[in-house]
Amino acid sequence: MRKGDSVELTWFGTAGFRIKTDKHTILIDPYFSRNEKALPRQPLKPSDIQDGEMIFISHGHFDHIYDVPTISSNIGARVYCGKGIGETLIRNGMERGQVHEVNFDGENFDFNGIQAQAFFSKHVKFDRWLILKTLACINFRLPKYLPLARDYPEGQVLSWRFNVEGKAIHHFGSAGSTSNELKRLGGQPTDILLVPLQGHSRIIQIAHKYVTALQPKVVIPNHQDNFFPPISTIVDPQPFAELVKQTNPDIEIKILEINETVAF
Repeated sequence: MRKGDSVELTWFGTAGFRIKTDKHTILIDPYFSRNEKALPRQPLKPSDIQDGEMIFISHGHFDHIYDVPTISSNIGARVYCGKGIGETLIRNGMERGQVHEVNFDGENFDFNGIQAQAFFSKHVKFDRWLILKTLACINFRLPKYLPLARDYPEGQVLSWRFNVEGKAIHHFGSAGSTSNELKRLGGQPTDILLVPLQGHSRIIQIAHKYVTALQPKVVIPNHQDNFFPPISTIVDPQPFAELVKQTNPDIEIKILEINETVAF
């Protein structure tokens, strides 16, 4: 990695992260409100988050933004998101002045020590087998969970590239990127890739395409947790790690425990 001061990265489960330096703290897709059957358990609540100057959103589904109004209100953070997501946040209690919707693909933000660049992306398409399996698990409880889909539309999906203390960190909240999108993003060096393992029966192979395209120094899989059963299911990250080791032995793979912090 390029030289710079230490950067701490914490995984909160799902696609949620905190990036912390001596001067700044930012949050990405912070979501903590699990149900009682979620695994692994998330002991933290939105009210436990006490620091963060900015919150960055990948898309508008509930497991990415449900807790954002509460967290933003508690810590006074401004939220950066794609088109359409701001209205969902405002409808759920945020002040309009706290929300900035990204205006164009590639828009840059400079926060005096942290640079963030937003790229238009796409949500992974749920395949038929995964849909059928999920519906079988939900069964008669479907009406209970429909509001989560209805009230939290995905909006404009974004991936975010952060330049922090000389390190390039690229975050994806969903794995629906096209080949052209990945090729374009691979034209820039990536130190740390945060790639999700959720939403498709072949997600291991899909996520591996991100590694191949971006060629990061370190890859951290996420969103593999069973965050809201029966809507979600757990994904074993080990097959993904083994595939990366086979094809890219020089890339370091870090599989984090929930709320674990690593320093770079």
